[in-house]
Amino acid sequence: MPEIYWDWTDAEVLVMERMSGIPIGRVDELIQHDIDLKRLSRTGVEIFFTQVFRDGYFHADMHPGNIFVAIDPAHHGKYIALDFGIMGTLSDRDKSYLAQNFLAFFRRDYRRVATAHIESGWVPPDTRVDELEGEIRVVCEPIFDRPLKEISLGKVLVQLFKASRRFNVEIQPQLVLLQKTLLNVEGLGRQLDPELDLWVTAKPFLERWMNEQIGFGAVQRRLLAEAPYIVSMLPELPRLVHQKLLAPTPATDTALKELAAAQRTRNRWLALVAVLLVVRNGGA
Repeated sequence: MPEIYWDWTDAEVLVMERMSGIPIGRVDELIQHDIDLKRLSRTGVEIFFTQVFRDGYFHADMHPGNIFVAIDPAHHGKYIALDFGIMGTLSDRDKSYLAQNFLAFFRRDYRRVATAHIESGWVPPDTRVDELEGEIRVVCEPIFDRPLKEISLGKVLVQLFKASRRFNVEIQPQLVLLQKTLLNVEGLGRQLDPELDLWVTAKPFLERWMNEQIGFGAVQRRLLAEAPYIVSMLPELPRLVHQKLLAPTPATDTALKELAAAQRTRNRWLALVAVLLVVRNGGA
């Protein structure tokens, strides 16, 4: 653990290490020290999206004053992040919202953007999908008048929030922090490399996260984790359905259909859990 500098530390400030480097805004000095600016710009974006979509924990004050670039031989060209007084956290639900919305937006699939808003709980569940889709289309479609590499992901997020404002969207504080930080990262990246294509850099992170969360491997991991609970609950289904049938109801045929559906669901769960257990044991 780095040494703590007690002379500079108090109840609200923790000073742990002195860092040496060139402030990232001093582009001329970076060039003099043979720093590859294009690589530096891509690395900054990759660091940010790694924090967001891998860790769910990100530096939320990434303005140029808080970023140095190392020039010593051992760390030449590496980022040095300073001042962790403002940090943002994202839940898996937040990350899912962002990934789905960004991917759908750049595919111009505005209906998927609308349904993702509803599924994520940012707009009320009774929101009409077609109305929200239309609003998002009106606000966001003009963005595509420019080349894809010139589109700002931070401004896309702003536009998505703007489009859903009249639908009583609830903007979470962590997303406001993310939006501000994303704009800082974009501005810094394009200051270093005006040709930086943020979408090309960000897309692999979005797609990788989506695959990890909703691909077969993710389903397998979750089902195996929940297998004990599923197995313990399945035997109770017939009793619960029986209680439902005994309860006064004007629609016995509906109850019978529910019984049949519950039985089919039970059988499918048992079969799926069995297959996954076999797969796991076979690979052990």
